[in-house]
Amino acid sequence: MFIFEDGKFNRNEDIFIDDNKQQFIFTSPTNKKLMKWFKSKNLPEYFFEDITNEDQSVAYDDWGDLKLITVKYIFFEEDEFLLYDEENISLVKMDNKLIFLTDNKDVIIEISKKFQKRVKRTDSIDSAIYKILDILVDNAMLMVDVIDESLESLEDDILEGEIEEEEVQKGIYNTRRTLNRIAKLFIQETDIINKIYHDFDSKTKKDLKYEFIDLKEHAKFLINESKTLLDRTGYLLNVHMGIMSNRMNQAMQRLAAISIIFMPLTFIVGNYGMNFDNMPELHTKYGYFVVSAINLVVAGGIFVWLKKKKWI
Repeated sequence: MFIFEDGKFNRNEDIFIDDNKQQFIFTSPTNKKLMKWFKSKNLPEYFFEDITNEDQSVAYDDWGDLKLITVKYIFFEEDEFLLYDEENISLVKMDNKLIFLTDNKDVIIEISKKFQKRVKRTDSIDSAIYKILDILVDNAMLMVDVIDESLESLEDDILEGEIEEEEVQKGIYNTRRTLNRIAKLFIQETDIINKIYHDFDSKTKKDLKYEFIDLKEHAKFLINESKTLLDRTGYLLNVHMGIMSNRMNQAMQRLAAISIIFMPLTFIVGNYGMNFDNMPELHTKYGYFVVSAINLVVAGGIFVWLKKKKWI
């Protein structure tokens, strides 16, 4: 658990909540002391359900002195290329406290370290909310940049034929799933950002006006960029299918060329395989060599013709 107070940022598992101090707390919903403090405030039961529900959707709940913001932290799965995963994040604004809650300890460490670099001693609770939201948006923008670079690399591999078909389809599927999710989440989060800003008092609105304009612009960029990259994945899939179809056509063309070469040879051999007594060629001394020579000439002629037609 991390706690920021009096201009200092400390890591301390034994949380101490001081009602007389402004504190920014980063911990998990399973922290017993924090849950005990929440219960001492006589909070409604559905509040506890919301902060512990792993499937909670993006939302902004305003209960007067208590604000609960539920957003998502998006990251890539370790074992799957370009496939996203997400973690619930609850931001609780209460009294003079801002409490960041998530079950994933790695996310707590990562976000708290980034927050530590941005936070100032004079920052208000509302300013801290903006900075955490900005960190989450920046993280999603980094993901989109990674996807963009990966699609460029995937396109090169497809055109050069250096990647297996299954790997291409899996990469495109994972990318489309991630981009769809990012676009959907930030459409929802744009609405949440607007609600948070409009709930501020007039002074805070004035102080954070341009910060929230920037935040909304970044969220809008993520939505538009996700849709653009989605179109690009469709193009890559069409390119891949076109290349696969072209390869199949080339293979069929070669098979057809081989068939064309052997069809007249089969006809000639078939004639001499008929069991008729009155076939003079069967008793000719050099008949076998003549027919073999004819076969070679015919096959060679057809091969040269097919080569000029670029079928082989």
